[in-house]
Amino acid sequence: MFDVMLTLFAIVVVGYLAGKTGYMGGIFDKRLSKLIIDISCPALILSSSMTGQLPDLRYILPLLAISIITYIVLAAVALAVPRFLTSRSEDEGPVGFALMFGNVGFMGYPVVASIFGHEAVFYAAVLNVVNTFAVFTIGTILITGRNEVEGSRFQKKVLYSTPMLATYLTMLIVAFQVDNVPGWVSGPLTMIGNITVPAALLIIGSSMSHLPMRAMLGNRTVYVTTLFRLALLPLAVHLLCSQLGFDSFVVNINTIVIAMPVATYGTILCLRHGKDTAFITEVTFITTLLSMFSIPLLATWLCR
Repeated sequence: MFDVMLTLFAIVVVGYLAGKTGYMGGIFDKRLSKLIIDISCPALILSSSMTGQLPDLRYILPLLAISIITYIVLAAVALAVPRFLTSRSEDEGPVGFALMFGNVGFMGYPVVASIFGHEAVFYAAVLNVVNTFAVFTIGTILITGRNEVEGSRFQKKVLYSTPMLATYLTMLIVAFQVDNVPGWVSGPLTMIGNITVPAALLIIGSSMSHLPMRAMLGNRTVYVTTLFRLALLPLAVHLLCSQLGFDSFVVNINTIVIAMPVATYGTILCLRHGKDTAFITEVTFITTLLSMFSIPLLATWLCR
């Protein structure tokens, strides 16, 4: 599991070097971000339901239910807590995004597989259905600003964006237990979807390359946000869902998914909407680095 985390972080370092040497940055990063959101991410979402193994139906509805409850709680935290963590009003939205959204699709799948086995990847994908819906609705509002006309306009359009269409179709595949998708369909979707993880991590590294070294070390707001994202919120969600009577297997997978570092979509959405990437890039970098230690510790505690 540590090797998985180290591998993902190494790709961020490659992106950083690519940004420093001019291979990445500027218009290239923006176009690559658009490709990820509109093409490769939808392919990743769809391919996650085309593994050829039918999931255990007992877990599907509990996973969806626990995910809905989790993101209602996280949304409340994202709207209420940031004002206490930062004195900069322009950072409240990015802080809320960092508190609410972990890197489920990009890092969650390999981490869940390393802890619970490959068959658990599909369950992480089921959890990611609600996460995907929330990222491209609430997450976009947090990044663009709740009072901006552009933000509200995008909120409506995103319901019909390619990631959301892929999410709807994935839910139908799960609901109707479609397990005979032809290889000529699932194969290309899997290959295109596989672009998402390295490309998104490269963008994070490239965005970091434009920050001064001091900024990469973070500040008080970054580290307090990191504490919430990697420790306090996962533990609080675990306690709440355990008290609500969910199966321990479902609770544990959900807890690991919530404990991911800040979602790379934060940086991608900032680039797409012309917002400052400084804070979101810093907190993404710090949480990704520290998650190499926090996730193994959390997994050890859950599997004790």
